Amino acid sequence: MNLYVLIIIGVVLGALSGLCTTFLFKKLPESWLQDYGVKETDPNYRVSKRMRIMPEGLIAGVISALFYIAFAVFCKANFIDAFKPVHVAAIVLLVPVLVLVMMADKLNRIIPDQFSIVIAVLGILLMISDYTEGSVWFSAQARWYIPLLNRILGALIGGGILWLIGFLTLTFTGRDGMGQGDMRLLAACGLITGCYGLVILIYVAVFSALIFAIPLIIRKQRRLKKEEEMIRNSANPRKTRRALEIKKARMHFADDPDYLAFGPFLALGCGVFAVMEPFFFAKMSATLSVLGVLF
Repeated sequence: MNLYVLIIIGVVLGALSGLCTTFLFKKLPESWLQDYGVKETDPNYRVSKRMRIMPEGLIAGVISALFYIAFAVFCKANFIDAFKPVHVAAIVLLVPVLVLVMMADKLNRIIPDQFSIVIAVLGILLMISDYTEGSVWFSAQARWYIPLLNRILGALIGGGILWLIGFLTLTFTGRDGMGQGDMRLLAACGLITGCYGLVILIYVAVFSALIFAIPLIIRKQRRLKKEEEMIRNSANPRKTRRALEIKKARMHFADDPDYLAFGPFLALGCGVFAVMEPFFFAKMSATLSVLGVLF
């Protein structure tokens, strides 16, 4: 199929994905978008934010279209021209789920377990594709359990990394360092990427998060500086400081301007690998061969 036709299809699918995710997000049960154990009677209860056509729906459509276009460009020969329907279907379905993860974590600082379950199911579908349609990572002579082991290790290592970060942070600082939703999401994404692709996922997630974190830190420092000036210039500095502390204590964690959700970047990393898999294989195959881990 002509590449330009595929790009047009990608744009159309992206627009439909934006509309569908916006509609579906509005219909999600409230409990899915609340933290574990939160009740309406809690003093800091906050009704979840929902996607709107503008700007969230537009952003969702653009992100989805870019994913689909990248899939057409980088996977045309391996998955579309060779036509591997199971793999193609899994990626087409994966994109809107990843977008839903991004929106849920950005708007409400929560990643519904239901989304991670769907991603895991799609990972199993890709695992089936490895056996029925072949994998770019493994030759036909590879032992039968190698593709299976690749995806299972991706899930275990991915979830294990975030569990370890959370455990160490909680142990030495007494604060949660990583949410359970992030851990489950990365475990599910590990089934999509496998242990080889997990390297790409984490690299993209960390690098893109840093791009957003640096301006956030600068903004926080400026805000703190303004608050200190306001306290010093007030008639009653102690009272003013106390009022600011109370305001921050009453603020819902999802509205904290200094908090950067990591889930959207994990979803981004998973999506980037999934729609550019043959490209990354070509770049990594020589190194993997030298290391003796290419089958």
